[in-house]
Amino acid sequence: MEPFHYLLVLLACLAITAPLEWVVGARVYRRPRRLTLTLVIAMTPFIVWDLVGIARGHWDFSSRYTLSIDLGGVMPLEELLFFVVIPICALLTHQAVLRLGARVWPRGRLAREARELGAVAPSTSEVEQGAPRA
Repeated sequence: MEPFHYLLVLLACLAITAPLEWVVGARVYRRPRRLTLTLVIAMTPFIVWDLVGIARGHWDFSSRYTLSIDLGGVMPLEELLFFVVIPICALLTHQAVLRLGARVWPRGRLAREARELGAVAPSTSEVEQGAPRA
């Protein structure tokens, strides 16, 4: 069971945050281009950082807690999955907070940010005033 620890933690993170897509309406998976762009931007510097750290001997990964599937013989598969899963969980959480905040405080800062990001529809007063949509 130990080789699956890293993978199980990642799956737990996804399992905890995935319902935010459907229950709260986070709309992260419904925007695949935006999600892909965000992942590429988030992953690139951290993968480079990781590869440099591994090459310089600053850290390594125990085969005891990973599946021993190394990408390029350097980085374990779970580490690459970490750079995909954690940003997705963060996006789901961020979008859920924006949407819930917009519902609770429709005239507050979270509501404005949610409208600017297109996470919620503009308020009735904005539509009546002809305010541009985000």
